Amino acid sequence: MDIDRFRVRHGDRKALLRHEPDEVGPFDGKDDAAAHLKKGLERLAERQALLYAQDRYAVLLIFQGMDAAGKDHAIKHVMSGINPQGTEVHSFKRPSDEELQHDFLWRAAKVLPGRGRIGMFNRSYYEEVAVVRVHPKYLDAEKLPPPLVTKKIWEERFEDINAFEQHLWRNGTVVRKFHLHVSRGEQKKRLLERLDDRTKNWKFAESDVIERREWRAYQRAFADAIAATSHRHAPWYVVPADHKWFAQVLVADVIVQTLDELDLSYPKLTASQRRELARARRMLRS
Repeated sequence: MDIDRFRVRHGDRKALLRHEPDEVGPFDGKDDAAAHLKKGLERLAERQALLYAQDRYAVLLIFQGMDAAGKDHAIKHVMSGINPQGTEVHSFKRPSDEELQHDFLWRAAKVLPGRGRIGMFNRSYYEEVAVVRVHPKYLDAEKLPPPLVTKKIWEERFEDINAFEQHLWRNGTVVRKFHLHVSRGEQKKRLLERLDDRTKNWKFAESDVIERREWRAYQRAFADAIAATSHRHAPWYVVPADHKWFAQVLVADVIVQTLDELDLSYPKLTASQRRELARARRMLRS
């Protein structure tokens, strides 16, 4: 599958408009994509083992999107193809009192993946240029000095995020960002399922329905954020998400390609280490 066409060019504010949420790529349907996904997850498992063994790079995967876009679902299926020992998932909810005592990047910085590991953020610091932008009243809780809350605050936060992600790249953390692009109609369907299915009632929050009123404002906020922060070292991908099975295929393909680009390999043993292995083999056989 040509995943590069879902990659966002820096400055492209129309990236979301270029893709329909119900796109399915080259596949005729879920069954057609199943074999492709299976192979993708197998390749992902192999490359994760190399990442963990080499212990040089870390990988950070960021998932954003509207409520019910399928972030949990995408992460769940990506996790099914990799060893949990080398992964970690963090979900970012409303900031705690402690988190509000720090800058907006602090709570993400303290849970970044270590070398050899894959970290996944279910929502992230991008909420600060999406939710907070749509609801500027949330800035009051962040206790910023009034002179710093200017008309340029969102552009300044884009600069901060770009600097942060470039810093990560320069220190061996590879960042890939996914915007799960769901249609308003599909979101409505999924929210109704949460109400109708008792096993999904726990997922429902009244705020999800209230936020639908701000749909256009969120689309503009995400479009601006994605355009301003998609770079070669930390690109955004628009993931059509009306069909969850296609979203997981595309996400898996992006991760596999990302790991392939790192030219991973198992560490080479020194002569001393090889002698230790030989001694251990003799001891075990005797």
